[in-house]
Amino acid sequence: MIPLKRINDEVFVAKEPIVVLGDEELAFIREKALSSPRQRARICAHRHPEDLLHEMFIALSRQTYIQPHRHRQKSESFHIIEGTVDVVLFEDDGAIHEVVSLGCLGSGRACFYRLDSLRYHTLVIRSELLVMHEVTNGPFDRGLTEYAPFAPDEQNPKLIKDYEQRLSLQLVAYG
Repeated sequence: MIPLKRINDEVFVAKEPIVVLGDEELAFIREKALSSPRQRARICAHRHPEDLLHEMFIALSRQTYIQPHRHRQKSESFHIIEGTVDVVLFEDDGAIHEVVSLGCLGSGRACFYRLDSLRYHTLVIRSELLVMHEVTNGPFDRGLTEYAPFAPDEQNPKLIKDYEQRLSLQLVAYG
């Protein structure tokens, strides 16, 4: 196992300038995701929030809620390692713009996605667990993330459940 610095129950940062990850590290974030309250965990391959390139290996359970959001002055890409997910892209009013179905190699789905526009998006995880490699430009600035006004924040489970049911119906209608 590579040396990691624990930031909190969900975030671990590689300590060394050369980062090599394999089965052991991916098993570690799978376990941490399943035992964390928000059902997610990550290993950051970049060592500092100020770094210009951010690479993260992320595990998310199907129960994870990702509030629709968009990033100002950022691009992001995902490479799926394990599992399946739908990336849902929205119009500003919450209508579905596009759905990008992703999966690991051999799943029959695309395994890579890149977003380089200011568009609200979320993840609908289709497998029990999703493991992915995310890349985005730094430095990290929470103020550059804008949460969608049409979706609830993570603090209200009842509103989240209602929203997820509405989104599920929208996805069926989108087809």
